[in-house]
Amino acid sequence: MASDREFDLVLVGATGFVGRLTAAHLARNAGEARIALAGRNRGRLEKTRAHLPAGARGWTLIETDVTDAEQAAALAARTTAVCSTVGPYEEYGKRLVAACAKYGTHYCDLSGEVSFVKWSIEANESSAARSGARIVHSCGFDSIPSDLGVFETARAARDGGDGTLTDTVTHVRSMRGGLSGGTFASMFGQFERADEDPGQARLFGDPYALLSAREAARAGDSEPRRAGTSEGNGETFGVTRDRATDRWEAPFFMSTYNRQVVWWSNARSGWSYGPGFRYAEVMDTGRGVAGAARAAAVSLVTGAAFRGMRIPAVRDVFRRLMPAAGEGPSQKSMDEGRFAVDVDAVTTSGARYRTRIADQRDPGYTGTAVMLGESALALALDDLGSVTTSGGVYSPAVGLGELLVRRLRDHGFRIESGRLHGAVVGVGLEGLGRIRATKTGDWWPRGPGVRRRCWSEGCSVTRSRR
Repeated sequence: MASDREFDLVLVGATGFVGRLTAAHLARNAGEARIALAGRNRGRLEKTRAHLPAGARGWTLIETDVTDAEQAAALAARTTAVCSTVGPYEEYGKRLVAACAKYGTHYCDLSGEVSFVKWSIEANESSAARSGARIVHSCGFDSIPSDLGVFETARAARDGGDGTLTDTVTHVRSMRGGLSGGTFASMFGQFERADEDPGQARLFGDPYALLSAREAARAGDSEPRRAGTSEGNGETFGVTRDRATDRWEAPFFMSTYNRQVVWWSNARSGWSYGPGFRYAEVMDTGRGVAGAARAAAVSLVTGAAFRGMRIPAVRDVFRRLMPAAGEGPSQKSMDEGRFAVDVDAVTTSGARYRTRIADQRDPGYTGTAVMLGESALALALDDLGSVTTSGGVYSPAVGLGELLVRRLRDHGFRIESGRLHGAVVGVGLEGLGRIRATKTGDWWPRGPGVRRRCWSEGCSVTRSRR
């Protein structure tokens, strides 16, 4: 990357809610990096900068409209990397990402819009490969935990000599927080485009939507046999009970797009997850009658919401009830946020592996600001040649990989992988401790106050805290 660029990083959309959170994270953690804030209204940019930590006082402000091709090109040519929070990306992002691909400027965003990302792959892959630009989409809660979780699980299995992945399931064990107004705006935009174009609607449910036709044909069967719990696993209207853990599970509302990104990473990395890889995502709702009731309620609400979003009149009602673009919750509400996900996989050797990704931040707001901010700093400052050898359009796992894992760990994210022995029983919802099987030296995430079994007959276990 050229070293004579005026800036290391330009944050576009800094005046929006998540944009302000991302700017605050950068101000606290970017050190001497040369950063600029960009947006359409200089007055709002000045107000944003005035409320940021002291590290942002000298940042340049750039008044620009990135929907204009010439202005987007002028911005891209001035910086090593661009980070964009301006959605819906289908409406506001195309000219900016195309300019970055052309001028060799690295780029990251928060897009969860499958039509936009598919367009970007098809339209920008060749120019990004020629210029050396790394274009990395979906660098927030959709889809970094899922994408990096599977990536780390595959790496751990490979390093452990246990082959590649087969049945792989991401379990959302705990999640407290909200989604930004910008996220809802992007969601509404996708359904509106689907009204006009049936082809857009078909993309939503296709796990291979981000793959080429040749890649999709190679991918084969996408549905897992529930990661070691296939015998007699009960399923009714999207509600399942995992017989290995006796926990009820419901569909996870972000799983459709996350699956698409995970399959994209598998194909983009040369099918490194293995020829027998299958993938799904679910939300853990607990045991017993209460767990079953929660699973049924989540399934019912999720299904009703998605069906309703397809009806313009109902969509208008949702639009009035949801936060508007640029709006978000109180600081107190965000401070109470958290999430924990487990990626459980069976390998070709029959071994079981788990990766836990957890953080004590609101996943859709403060947590996303860290994920996006660290993705942007990795693109602007790190040696990308250690991850990818050429430019292109990438998922977070393939485009940033271990660089991003290390950065997130440095900022308090728990990202741990290990080999499991025996049946996995009673995984806790919080899981901020861990349990060590002293007979084998292997561990698995543990939640407080939940009874456990040893991995094998006669083993002993001791609990440790980070």
